[in-house]
Amino acid sequence: MEDKLMLMIPGPTPVPEQALLALAKAPIGHRSGDFSKVMADVTAKLKWLHQTTNDVLILTASGTGAMEAGIINFLSKGDRVLVGDNGKFGERWVEVCNAYGVNAEVIKAEWGKPLNPEDFRAKLEADANKEIKAVIITHSETSTGVLNDLVTINSYVKAHEKALIIVDAVTSLGANNIPIDELGLDVVGSGSQKGYMIPPGLGFVAVSPKAWEAYKTADLPKFYLDLGKARKDAAKNSTPFTTSVNMVMALQASLEIMQREGLENIFARHLRHRNATRAAIKALNLDLLAPDDAASHSITAVVPPEGLDAEKIRATIKKKFDIVMAGGQDHLNGKIFRIGHLGFVGDRDILTAIAALEASISSLGYSNFTSGAGVKAAIEVLNS
Repeated sequence: MEDKLMLMIPGPTPVPEQALLALAKAPIGHRSGDFSKVMADVTAKLKWLHQTTNDVLILTASGTGAMEAGIINFLSKGDRVLVGDNGKFGERWVEVCNAYGVNAEVIKAEWGKPLNPEDFRAKLEADANKEIKAVIITHSETSTGVLNDLVTINSYVKAHEKALIIVDAVTSLGANNIPIDELGLDVVGSGSQKGYMIPPGLGFVAVSPKAWEAYKTADLPKFYLDLGKARKDAAKNSTPFTTSVNMVMALQASLEIMQREGLENIFARHLRHRNATRAAIKALNLDLLAPDDAASHSITAVVPPEGLDAEKIRATIKKKFDIVMAGGQDHLNGKIFRIGHLGFVGDRDILTAIAALEASISSLGYSNFTSGAGVKAAIEVLNS
């Protein structure tokens, strides 16, 4: 059916009508008094979402741009950093560090497995001369559906005292409880097309006072992504360069929706959808890539049975039901598919996606499940 496409991917995510209507309005001047008022309101709401009283800066960039800014503004060439790598986006931060001459020591885990916090503890405790300048981790590894143990890793960083913790929260901010001030997180990057429920185009960076101290001596090149400029203009409810005006208006609308729902309800909804999705997959006798105790609240990676290609499953779901699920990346391409349950997603969407999955794998000849088992399992979780 025309114009009936349903996104069940980890980004872009579905967008509520109020945000779409804000996007459709005629733009206003980005240096106008009216827009300054919008920026002031949006900034206050962003601090609420991030659970911080510190700076939360808006960049016209993707989540990768926000994370790159979070690295280059607080580090210097040759700095020693620890980078967690257990998926595509952990790999990306290693690549960014290498591009800028930052000395990245990689702490790896197999794709589909969480990072081991004890590996970080060992490196940090062995650093008697306090040479490690930062620890960079991906909280929710989008490529595999793994949720890394941010709280424990952060506790080891805090015990080190000198190192910053830089967090990729692109698919966890707005889905997981990340109390930035309570945890003392230094740099947290995220992107608009995920839990914020608006299209791609804006990046966000939360910055602690400790990180701003590091900014004073950081020597990596920066211009457009200079957070010092962004901070100076944010104090005047503005931005150093032309921002995406209508995206900020859409952000205002989506944040208002989020505030009406409330943080606790948002986090509980994402947890419920994760649990319902995983229960359904198990009921269909399909395998899950991430273990139960390290499963993302935003994305579930599914391993199809031998002989059933993941890309064929995705293609069938899209063709028959106009539902888009995500594929695997790099060596997992064709070996997994990923179901997004992030942002503007309700119980109805979960049930629809699971029913479409059941029908599609059945049409492809897979019969190792009782018809309706996935939907039944999801309903039991959603009703509990």
